[in-house]
Amino acid sequence: MKNDLAPHLDIALRHAPPGLTVTQIPRVDICVGQGSTDKAPCLYRSMICFILQGSKRVALNDNLLSYDSHHYLISALELPLIGQILDAEDGRPYVAVSLVLDPSILAELAATMPAVRENEHKGVGVTIHPMSDALRETLLRLLSLLDTPADIPILSPMIERELLYRLLQGPQGRLLRQIAQPEGALGSIRRAVEWIRDNQTSRLRIEALCDASRMSRASLHRHFLTMTGFSPIQYQKQLRLQKARQLLLAGEHRASDVAFAVGYESASQFSREYLRQFGAPPARDVREIRQAIGAPVTA
Repeated sequence: MKNDLAPHLDIALRHAPPGLTVTQIPRVDICVGQGSTDKAPCLYRSMICFILQGSKRVALNDNLLSYDSHHYLISALELPLIGQILDAEDGRPYVAVSLVLDPSILAELAATMPAVRENEHKGVGVTIHPMSDALRETLLRLLSLLDTPADIPILSPMIERELLYRLLQGPQGRLLRQIAQPEGALGSIRRAVEWIRDNQTSRLRIEALCDASRMSRASLHRHFLTMTGFSPIQYQKQLRLQKARQLLLAGEHRASDVAFAVGYESASQFSREYLRQFGAPPARDVREIRQAIGAPVTA
């Protein structure tokens, strides 16, 4: 099948080596990676993701979502997901561009558009939609700024607003408008997620979480589970384990030290949950990752 994002891909590969590249365009990153048969935990930010080559599968509990260069993904809040990157044909690398969403820009744009009466979004916090010709053209102009970096400060804000405007006009506009609104269930869960992120090493207190989200205990649990796929305590555990893996890969801490650093009170419990999450105990998991990427293996 023809890749309508070939010009976008050419620009991305000129400016991004393998790995994650934080570009000069504010909030725009480029990821270049190789496919894998393994599924790996990943933390999605509140963002839009456009795949330029290859494809990806993400699992949010029982929901399995697949997307490629003919679709884009919107994540309404920070979500710890299980993802699997797939190469394109002939082993060409996976390449994706992400734009982190700025609620203030969405709010400004939504305020200039005709008012829309709609029911509150009640689905999960991540959705996938088909690409349109207008989005492809706007995304190409945004990426083209990487070739003329002097233009970025002036032109990137305008092109970003155009991109978001086109998204607000589409079927995902309801979800994007609710990202910009502090009231409503999505706004409440975003505040709850922010509280957990800022307090992930502390014991989770439901009362404090209810205060932060401005929801009752019953509403908090119901909406949190629906939108993230996790209960609040499961969500916190996902954040802790992903942070622990990052610390272990840095090679500066022992597993027991990392366990306490991310909030566990028991090193043995940490090891059990790490094994359940990543399929191997901490030391073996880190050793296998380093061997796979050719990094030095420390004792």
